[in-house]
Amino acid sequence: MRSNKRKGFLKLLVVFAALAAFAYLSYMSMGQIKLGLDLAGGVSITYQAVEENPSDGDMNDTIYKLQKRVQTVSTEAEVYREGKNRINIDIPGVSNANAILEQLGKPGSLSFVGPDNTVILTGDMVEAAQAASTVDQNTGQRKYLVELSFKDEGKKAFADATAKFLNQRISIVYDGSVVSSPVVRAAITDGKCTIDGMENHEEAENLASTIRIGSLSLELEELRSNVVGAKLGQDAIATSLKAAAIGFAAVALFMIAGYLLPGCAAVIALAIYVEVIICLLAAFEITLTLPGIAGIILSIGMAVDANVVIFARIKEEIGSGKAVDASIKSGYNKALSAIIDGNITTLIAAAVLFVMGTGTVKGFASTLGLGIILSMFTAIFVTRSVMDGFYNIGASNAKYYGSKKDAKIIDFLSKKYIFIAVSAFVIAVGFIAMFMNDAATGKKFNYSIDFKGGTSTNVTFNEDMSLEDISSKVVPVVSSVTNDADIQTQKVKDSTEVIIKTRTLNVEEREQLNEALKSNFNVDTDKITAESISATVSNEMKKDAIVATLVATLLMLIYIWFRFSDIRFALSSVAALMHDVLVVITFYAVAKWSLGSTFIACILTIVGYSINATIVIFDRIRENLKSFSRKLDRKEIVNLSVTQTLSRSINSSLTTFITIFILYLLGVSSIREFALPIMVGIVCGTYSSVCLAGAFWYIMIEYTNKTGAGTSVKSVSENQSLSSNSSSGKSKSGKKSKAKADNRDIDNDISDGTGNKPDIDKLYLDKVVNAKDSSTSNKDTDISYNDDTDMANDENGTANEDSLEKTLVKETSVKEDSEQKKTAQKASGNFNKGKKKKKKK
Repeated sequence: MRSNKRKGFLKLLVVFAALAAFAYLSYMSMGQIKLGLDLAGGVSITYQAVEENPSDGDMNDTIYKLQKRVQTVSTEAEVYREGKNRINIDIPGVSNANAILEQLGKPGSLSFVGPDNTVILTGDMVEAAQAASTVDQNTGQRKYLVELSFKDEGKKAFADATAKFLNQRISIVYDGSVVSSPVVRAAITDGKCTIDGMENHEEAENLASTIRIGSLSLELEELRSNVVGAKLGQDAIATSLKAAAIGFAAVALFMIAGYLLPGCAAVIALAIYVEVIICLLAAFEITLTLPGIAGIILSIGMAVDANVVIFARIKEEIGSGKAVDASIKSGYNKALSAIIDGNITTLIAAAVLFVMGTGTVKGFASTLGLGIILSMFTAIFVTRSVMDGFYNIGASNAKYYGSKKDAKIIDFLSKKYIFIAVSAFVIAVGFIAMFMNDAATGKKFNYSIDFKGGTSTNVTFNEDMSLEDISSKVVPVVSSVTNDADIQTQKVKDSTEVIIKTRTLNVEEREQLNEALKSNFNVDTDKITAESISATVSNEMKKDAIVATLVATLLMLIYIWFRFSDIRFALSSVAALMHDVLVVITFYAVAKWSLGSTFIACILTIVGYSINATIVIFDRIRENLKSFSRKLDRKEIVNLSVTQTLSRSINSSLTTFITIFILYLLGVSSIREFALPIMVGIVCGTYSSVCLAGAFWYIMIEYTNKTGAGTSVKSVSENQSLSSNSSSGKSKSGKKSKAKADNRDIDNDISDGTGNKPDIDKLYLDKVVNAKDSSTSNKDTDISYNDDTDMANDENGTANEDSLEKTLVKETSVKEDSEQKKTAQKASGNFNKGKKKKKKK
């Protein structure tokens, strides 16, 4: 006893020491976290094409390549077109424009020149250039090199040149200077080569970077560079932090009130999670933006969800009569599969989005992936350590943990077509709204500047205006001219200049804006300049985001199929996920919410949240199929599973919703535009996981059973052997399996219409008699129980079920005459009379 108390105190001491240590480290790391353009501003560089009238194709190609180039500096950098021949690059989290210019290099001309001074190919024929390294098999030393690949037109030119200049040098010339002069050792005909001889990775990366920046379609020259302020204004961070603190306190109170001592453990683990995530953001130099915050919010929601799943299980175990220590152990064991599956599916999505995505998508994936790994650790290990510590020091009374009795089963499936009809109606309304918006404005959605571009107006004021003055005084004046609330402002450091970005303004509107600024702030109209700007979210970025999301969805489908051994679980999960996305898009179309760069983050957050909520319910269905397949049909198993996880679904969604709702109440306008769709997504994700996911799976099961599709290899072979044995009339196992299959194939007969639980054992006994009777008249009937192959051989049922089954099979599998049938029916009557007598007693 003393030993256990000592262990308990030691565990709690370690946890609280970690809490204090990470609190200090996180406080020290706060100032080191890189913030994005929306939260802190950065450097804005404007390049101008040397060619006076470049084509749109060359400009778009150059913008895309520059976007790829600046990804090495920051994943949150923005590249967009200004006017006819200018390109702007906004890079967050930095304040030294000269250092960034030096790091990026001058986007000049690049050529490959032979030893006879002839130009072999130019930079625009280069497909890619990446730094790499290999290990020499003989010496064991690491070699650093640059991997090059060429486009089709460059492939042939390079092949001819390397064949002609074998064992000679080909020089790489950038803006008139030779940056590398490697020797040709072999003819290169596949369009891929490597340049070695670099001393370290930095040298290799510098050469690769020079080749990339020199392979632009256009030659650019620097026009200007400025340090600009945050897009969202100075209040964005302060209000967000305040909302986060209040939201955390609200979630903590909810968890403690709802789950008592385990709730306290969860709050301690969650506090450690928040502290560690702050430290990791600083350590890995991840740029934090609104989409990044979305990733953290989702991972916090999943951390809370994991605790809720575990605590609900512990309550169920205590309610069933188990001791507290056994309930804690059993609760964690039973909840583990749901937690792992839910987190891994979301982690798969984060990994794909990070590899394939660009810009804000990559930033979202970074914080989400980091948060998921950390949340799994805190939920499974930290919370468990705290609970074990409390128990060992004497908190062993069940009242500290709460208990949960079996609730009355809610018949969700009886209303499945109503739920589906409502969802279909909402989605249809969304498509109608898109059509009407397109007819009225030519656009299906209310696209923001990030998606459609606009006009950038540079205004030099007579005084140094604060961000607060700009938001409260300048923005209303601009809005009165544009009749649009989508306005972005940035202040240029060490000047009185302010950059105002609005929707596209025609010449008349630009003149009206100039006069309004002059009359209200007495500015010199000669110092006001305006240029058209392109979207910061390019078509390529949109395409990358869509492709990455589709690939992530496919991989999640494959994983769920593998884990649940049934593709119908996977298809149902994806169907519920697509439903949630379409409903949120409907709200964007109907309510005409501004659709900007945060839209992608919102949709990705909803995808992660939806799949996690569905996995928890499907995990319970899978468990109940093994435990109750002999007593309950599929319909009752789905209803039972959804009812058992209902409190978890509501509580998990509520805790996440509280945090976002407080952020919505306290945040600035841009924060509210970001928070509102996520709140809709949380509500929709809860609805789809509770009301639709199980229904989709059940409908697929019913359809495949009726059509005979979807049978697994195992069940097909068993059905074939059963069919032949049934024909001979000698197989007991064939009749036993047939009785089981028939029991599972009847879905609507275990209900008396009153909500009361019928006599399951009597129905099961009658089922065996009916199965035996049908076997004599239709011996060649195909037997299908492919909905869950493992059910036929499952050994997880109760001992009473196995004993009853063996007795019944023994009584009904020897002879097939009328006397044997009467005996079985008599046994049925005696069995039920015995149960009635027990009830009377």
